[in-house]
Amino acid sequence: MIILGLAGGFDRLYESFFDFGADLLHDAAAVIVRDGEVVAGIEEERLNRIKHTNKIWHSAVRFCLQQADIRLEELDLIAVYVSEAFLDESLKQLRLVKADMAAVEDGRAMYQYLFRREFGVDLPREKFSFVNHHLAHAATAYYMSGFEQSLVLTIDGSGDNVSTTVVDVLANTFNTLMTKPVHESLGFFYLDVIRFLGYRIFDEYKVMGLAPYGDANRFADQFSGFYTLLPNGDYTLHREKIVGLYEALMPRHGDQPFEQIHKDLAAALQQALETIVMHMLSHFQQTTGHKRLALAGGVGQNSSMNGKIMQSGLFEKVFAPSFAADSGCAFGAAMYAAHCSLPELPFKRVPHAYWGTPTLAGDDLYRTLAKWQAFATIEKMTDRADRVSDLMIAGKVVGWVQGRSEFGPRALGNRSIIADPRLGSHKETINAMIKMRESYRPFAPSVLEEYVGDFFDVPGDERDFPFMAFVLPVKSAHRDTLAAITHVDGSARLQTVSKVHNPEYWELIDAFRQKTGIAMVLNTSFNNHAEPIVDSADDAMVCYLTSGLDYLVVGDCLLTKKAWGETELKSLIPALPKAARLIQEDCYRDNQHRSLQSYIEWNYGGSSRRVIPNDLYRVLQAADGKMPLQTLMARAGVGSDNEAALYEAFQELWSSRYIVLTPSAVG
Repeated sequence: MIILGLAGGFDRLYESFFDFGADLLHDAAAVIVRDGEVVAGIEEERLNRIKHTNKIWHSAVRFCLQQADIRLEELDLIAVYVSEAFLDESLKQLRLVKADMAAVEDGRAMYQYLFRREFGVDLPREKFSFVNHHLAHAATAYYMSGFEQSLVLTIDGSGDNVSTTVVDVLANTFNTLMTKPVHESLGFFYLDVIRFLGYRIFDEYKVMGLAPYGDANRFADQFSGFYTLLPNGDYTLHREKIVGLYEALMPRHGDQPFEQIHKDLAAALQQALETIVMHMLSHFQQTTGHKRLALAGGVGQNSSMNGKIMQSGLFEKVFAPSFAADSGCAFGAAMYAAHCSLPELPFKRVPHAYWGTPTLAGDDLYRTLAKWQAFATIEKMTDRADRVSDLMIAGKVVGWVQGRSEFGPRALGNRSIIADPRLGSHKETINAMIKMRESYRPFAPSVLEEYVGDFFDVPGDERDFPFMAFVLPVKSAHRDTLAAITHVDGSARLQTVSKVHNPEYWELIDAFRQKTGIAMVLNTSFNNHAEPIVDSADDAMVCYLTSGLDYLVVGDCLLTKKAWGETELKSLIPALPKAARLIQEDCYRDNQHRSLQSYIEWNYGGSSRRVIPNDLYRVLQAADGKMPLQTLMARAGVGSDNEAALYEAFQELWSSRYIVLTPSAVG
């Protein structure tokens, strides 16, 4: 049986017809499961290059079909991460404000319309299977864990009008013990507070990294009024009181520095979340007797919380996937449908999530990279692990692209930035020059699973942490040595690497171990602040060229930057991303004067607008995907006095991913 699982939105890349907010239909993804085994899976953001995209899953579906070598008509089911009743009711509300939707009578008709529009295929109504949002989350954690019987906790902002569930699962039977409505959402509670830190949706994980710098006691009195723990593992939130934080601090904005009060607030918030969650889990563990726990939902990606649960000893085994948020529901919906259709499918732990785009090899890889030879030299290696481990030991930071890309928001060694975990200076260098993010943010270690107990305090005989889902203590004897991956509280969000499931990454780390005695490397996602994790070789080249990375390794090729500048830049062909739009306004700027102003902005939720020079507007307006930048500037009449400033503006927009620049051909 072949099942396609879907998560995500309805709009095409260049549309914003449905106009859902950033908190709805985000993290679009597709997964194909054949007889309970994942064949392919990818988040749409890896392909359309929009972080947390709420656009339709078009490219992800095409990729999965190609990897599975099947046609849409050959699918047995298409599983969607929403209940049919909830979707039908939502469409009724949508038709009140979108007259064009009048012909779409219900959820099944909606998905028939989407597949007809996107792929020109008429699919029967019965081919669609709808899985409640939180049930899809629970199924993700349950079927990934391999725990045949387990307590499952799902926590997020909202889904199907629910924010939290506690589920007792035994052999495919999901028995819901508790649900919490949206007004009791721990996800939204967390979001309400982090707005005082200058953060918004999808920034929650940043606060988790800030919390260890703070003292939660500073806000103990305020937070005691934000929630009440109730009998039987229940709780209630008093979110309306959060606005009272104004009495203690004004909300942080923009680039204002983080002061101690912000760190203390983050610590108090993290402590409150952990207190409420442990209250729930303690009760339901006691009443069910379950010794195993699986976690999912967006809040299930809070690896600090997960680590505290694991260390508490409340459960013998705790599991969380690296894709606990909504993209993982594509997997959960597909697996739930598969096991309902074929109850005899076995339960087994899913050991990895390398389900995405394969890295090019041989002549195909060399041809792709050779397009960029004006910007970097290319060397084929026969001793990759030896060469790259030497570069790291020499203090270099390397972009690393191998094998199939990871499903989910965490780089697990196939689309990673790697470095020596001993060099404390890497924290500042990588955050500032490469990732272009806050200086307090920690980095994770990838450690050979055979040696995890040598460096980290892990519960019992646990050695399997493949998904970077738990923050655990670094052993005190190694904290000074492992300065680049040890957080201020002595912890690290670790990932174990298996020789069976990722031999290339294992061999690299083992080569580093043989030379240093340290069986790990620093690992962070291969991207900058403005983009999702890279997927293709071209994505990797762009990130490499627009960041402070020292070297790039793609397959068996080692790339070294040349001293490129304006001459090389003007040879590139500019294009506007399909989700971007150019705007020009002629309006009053004050009571007496009006002027022409140009902008570039995104068409999706949480859009940002960037002021651009009027000359640059004319160049981008004429960009046709064929003419190089130099030709376009000449045709737009850009004077020599403005050329240098305009090239600098183009380089900055390229770095921020507002524009696309590609080479024309091999030089």
